[in-house]
Amino acid sequence: MKLRLPALTDMGSGQWRVGLEPSRIRYTADAAADLLSAAASAGVAVPFACKNGVCELCEARLISGSALNTRNQQTIPVGARLMMCRTAALDHLELEISAVMAAGKNQPRKFQANVVDVRSINHDVYRVELQLPRRRELSFHAGQYLSVNLPDAEPCYFSIASSPSEQHIELHVQASPEWVSAQKVIDALTSGETVNLELPHGKACLASTPEKPLLLVAAGTGFAQMKSLVDYLRGTSFAQPVKLFWGVRRHEDMYLRSMARQWEEDWSVFTFQPVVGDDEDNDWSGHHDQLVRAVLASGMDWNNLEVHASGSPAMVYTLMDALVEAGLPSEAFFSDVLEYAPRN
Repeated sequence: MKLRLPALTDMGSGQWRVGLEPSRIRYTADAAADLLSAAASAGVAVPFACKNGVCELCEARLISGSALNTRNQQTIPVGARLMMCRTAALDHLELEISAVMAAGKNQPRKFQANVVDVRSINHDVYRVELQLPRRRELSFHAGQYLSVNLPDAEPCYFSIASSPSEQHIELHVQASPEWVSAQKVIDALTSGETVNLELPHGKACLASTPEKPLLLVAAGTGFAQMKSLVDYLRGTSFAQPVKLFWGVRRHEDMYLRSMARQWEEDWSVFTFQPVVGDDEDNDWSGHHDQLVRAVLASGMDWNNLEVHASGSPAMVYTLMDALVEAGLPSEAFFSDVLEYAPRN
């Protein structure tokens, strides 16, 4: 995923741009807020425990700019260390903090997770809830995915459906009888108390809130990745419009339609557009042309948009080609398909 690098320009009275290195993440800090709280509002995952400067997990080094230690009201000199929870910006800042990772830069690690719950939520999709014994050791970004590693089997990859702030990890596993590998995963999770995971994977994710309105397009269980993004953004101050298109073949395949509808009721910037193949007068094709047509018909401002798509390679590339032709900058389109199934 390409990083957003807005310039450190004047944000208006009492607002400053804060740049984090080496992640190259940028966010806005109000003069009245500490840098840690401002980062959290922008969806930037800065580690912390105490929020009073004791644990030192939010320690950074001031590279440039002017900042105030809110505990002793002293200006912090360039090159000095600081605690983000006890620091306010007096100017545009550049900080060095290695604990904050750029999108897609978290190195995958192996974990053994406890199986908390496995339940069927429609005719072939299961909601899986997993718990890591030491959750604080895991850092991932909204929109990333993991692998379930069973003995003597190839890894099976699933989008993480939960926000990085949640204590448990949620998966949506489609396990129809003809999908042998997924059915083996469900059987193993149902019968076992623990499972081996490797995570996080994926670059099509969010390390901070986007600068533009957001278009989310999912087919089938691609909804899981979109749920992670929505849950994450709802916990930030993100106020740009968010529109979700979710395409399925049959009504019963839209396994959490009520959840998407509830988002629409509760979150004023969010709209949801279901696209169902067996609706009257609809002609669903195997290449998801109907979903792509619905997206194009929305008439959004393609020049001022960020798009995240999750589904089969056929759907993703059909959508990407159509949106780029309509005026979307190619660098504004994000999908894991571009990484694991690149076109020649």
